[in-house]
Amino acid sequence: MRKFIDIKLQMNVLVKYLIFLYLVFSTGFMFGQQRNDAVNQEKRFTVRGAVIESDTYKPIPDVNIEVSGGAYTTTDALGEFRIEAKKGDELTIRHKDFETVYYTIKSSERIKVEVQPNKMDEYKSKLFKSRGSVQIFKSLIDSAEVYLKKDAKKSIQFIADALKNSRSVKENSEAYEVLGDVYLYWKQYDLAVSNYRISIQNRANNTVKIKLAKAYQLNKNYQESLATYNDIDKTELSNWELVTLYEGLGDVHQNTKTFNAAIDAYTEGLNVAKKHLISPKVTDLNSKIAQVYDAKGESQKAKGYFNESLKLAKTQNKKRGIEEKIKVADFQNNLSDYSSEIELRKQALEDINEIETDSVFDNESALTPQKQNYKIGNAYALQKDFGQAISYLEKSIEEADDKEDLIVQKDATRKLSEVYRDAGEFDKALVAYQQYVDLVDKVYSKKEQEISQAARFSKDIVNKQNRILSLESDRALSESKYQLNIEQARRQKLIIYSLIGGVILLLVTAFLMFNYIKQQRLANNLLALKTLRSQMNPHFIFNALNSVNSFIASNDERTANKYLTDFSLLMRAVLENSEEDFIPLEKEIELLELYTKLEHFRFKDKFDYSITVDENIDVNDFVIPPMLLQPYIENAVWHGLRYKKTKGHLNISIAQTKPDEIKITITDDGIGRQKSKALKTKNQQKQNSKGMGNIKKRVSILNAMYKDKVDVSVTDFQDEDDTGTKVIVTLKKD
Repeated sequence: MRKFIDIKLQMNVLVKYLIFLYLVFSTGFMFGQQRNDAVNQEKRFTVRGAVIESDTYKPIPDVNIEVSGGAYTTTDALGEFRIEAKKGDELTIRHKDFETVYYTIKSSERIKVEVQPNKMDEYKSKLFKSRGSVQIFKSLIDSAEVYLKKDAKKSIQFIADALKNSRSVKENSEAYEVLGDVYLYWKQYDLAVSNYRISIQNRANNTVKIKLAKAYQLNKNYQESLATYNDIDKTELSNWELVTLYEGLGDVHQNTKTFNAAIDAYTEGLNVAKKHLISPKVTDLNSKIAQVYDAKGESQKAKGYFNESLKLAKTQNKKRGIEEKIKVADFQNNLSDYSSEIELRKQALEDINEIETDSVFDNESALTPQKQNYKIGNAYALQKDFGQAISYLEKSIEEADDKEDLIVQKDATRKLSEVYRDAGEFDKALVAYQQYVDLVDKVYSKKEQEISQAARFSKDIVNKQNRILSLESDRALSESKYQLNIEQARRQKLIIYSLIGGVILLLVTAFLMFNYIKQQRLANNLLALKTLRSQMNPHFIFNALNSVNSFIASNDERTANKYLTDFSLLMRAVLENSEEDFIPLEKEIELLELYTKLEHFRFKDKFDYSITVDENIDVNDFVIPPMLLQPYIENAVWHGLRYKKTKGHLNISIAQTKPDEIKITITDDGIGRQKSKALKTKNQQKQNSKGMGNIKKRVSILNAMYKDKVDVSVTDFQDEDDTGTKVIVTLKKD
């Protein structure tokens, strides 16, 4: 009997496990397997091609050729290249003298890329009549540097103003250098390249050349970056600049996977840094050499350099020490040395908690508690220590939720589901996986918003750059007029290149606009809802202000002040709620009372009113779109009760018809819709139709977003001479 029970228990566990696998992983695994099989079946082949000028058919050497899968090469002296790829890969063709070309590989056919070069003439500004003092220029540049990391638009505007006050090529060069710094920080690498080049054309400077080479590297113009670094005269550099140059060369070689050259460059920089006691660079370069050896698969050499960098980092500031601990922990994870990884991450976590109050880490930083707790939990999971893994993953999820880090929260939740599964707790695994699915939806929504914001930001940045280039062109033209006989040929070339640049900028702007519009379509419902929600009938505002004016004109200042106070309270409440889709019913009732009070104050002789709320309704349980009822009350007063010969009555009642539903009824015994329509002018009918149309659109969008939450019906109130109007708004609870 005992044996039978044991077998039964084992069968129950097995059934739960199979159900969990079926519900959670089978579909995704099968899809992933099919996809992997399909990919594996695809054959890689050698793609041959050439890049030439479209007008002269001259080959273009040193063009960056990159495949989306990771392969990289360059064109030779004949402009030809060969690269390994497969069908469907995207080929990216980059060079400093033409716009980046993207091509999707369809077969192993030979590719011929014809481009229109956009070579820049050597441009060098000459001294022109001063438009401002040196102090003004320096002040504007200082302001631009202050806002560089805070507000890109402000910083660029300060630079534009500084250029207007520039008196020399040296100041021009400085202004464009700072402009390049702005674009580099905000990851607009192509614009950073353009402005560093203009800075160098005004005045050659090794510091700016190093920055230009770095910008080329970040923009993936690797050959241009190498050429710029190698073109710098090393004998003219300071020790710090020399170390930075070697470090930059190493970074480029590492990006292009020429690891031996990367190690050589890093080692040269390390020797200079050691010789001149540049401690921060000694630490950085040891760490980078370790990373290259790790990429090469030489783990023992990597370990030696990491140990050195970790030891050196401890002598520097706390933040640098934490960064190195995390890098070494990642390395130990690659080596499957999970115990050492866990120990280092725990130390880093303690250090992070110590400096977190004094330092601000955004969610992109590796120095966040949620990321380290997630990685510690992952390491424990790999060691099969499920209890510790669950504890740290739950901490990670809690901290990520508190700091709105959806990416880490999503990853940690999925890992938690896997740990529960491996631990045999299938019910908890299923719950965690469902939470993971919900988080994936949130992450997708957030990414859409970020894409939309990035498109708007890029559009603004390009427009500002366009204005700066236009400013520079105008100034160059003015100087050309001043020296017409000497500079006539140069002026004509400048005009031509300015036009070409303007066309290119217009094309870029059009491309960004197209992307922006494409992304904006995804948010049309939200934008439309926001627009409709923020509208309040302009007739009410206009007439309310007229009422205040009439009170003041009749020297009734007390009444005017009282009316204006109530009106300002209403407007403030409306503005506070303008960003919300729904507000508590209690707030809406307060707004209605205030609004109706103002209308009654103006038309005391036309109607009385009452607002009745069912005692059984818990107003905190229901929410309602803000100012949804106001237009119906306004219609009742202005188009019904105002024209009534006798004094009318407006009644607003709120009653609960079902546990999850309330009914809001607005009735008036005014002249009714038909008579009111007959009295209106064509313009009034048009305005009223537009106002009611906005309400219908708003209700329609809300119902589409919140599953038929609001229902509105409008009918006649009674069968008498003054038929009145009855509006019923049905509101459902979430």
